[in-house]
Amino acid sequence: MASPDQNDNHERFTRLLLESEPVMLRSILVAVPNLADAREIMQETAVALWRQFESYDPQRPFTNWAMGFSRIETRRFLARSQRRAQLNVKAIEVLEQEMEGNDDFAQVLERHLATCLGKLTDKQRRLVQGYYHENRSPQWLSEREGRTVEAVYKAIQRARRDLQTCIERQMRKEFS
Repeated sequence: MASPDQNDNHERFTRLLLESEPVMLRSILVAVPNLADAREIMQETAVALWRQFESYDPQRPFTNWAMGFSRIETRRFLARSQRRAQLNVKAIEVLEQEMEGNDDFAQVLERHLATCLGKLTDKQRRLVQGYYHENRSPQWLSEREGRTVEAVYKAIQRARRDLQTCIERQMRKEFS
């Protein structure tokens, strides 16, 4: 049976993880184009966070601490999968180096993502919203949009590419 301290740790960890998960998932999606893959990385990140939770300093923001783990797990996934990611490993490393030591990583990423989402066309934004935030299938989106499933996949891929380019441009502007 778990001790009261262990139960408190479980509860605290769960609350912190649930608060940080949307930010971490969005940052993973910048590097990994597939939602299922991003969720797999998120699961691996959660396991790694739990294993190291005793070393977490509650005086520091949990999300920033957790983002370091999500970046490591993203790199591990990309190395394991040997799939072409939306951002290559070198680009991810450059972004991480630029952000290292910046406690506002999540806020910076969120701000750039919001700016870049605003630059998408209405159709692209609807598809991204439906696929990533509403967890709609490409089949469902194709019926809603009156397009083929293949056209939806291609449009989502173009939107991801546009977001990636925009976020990279925003990061370069901010850190140059």
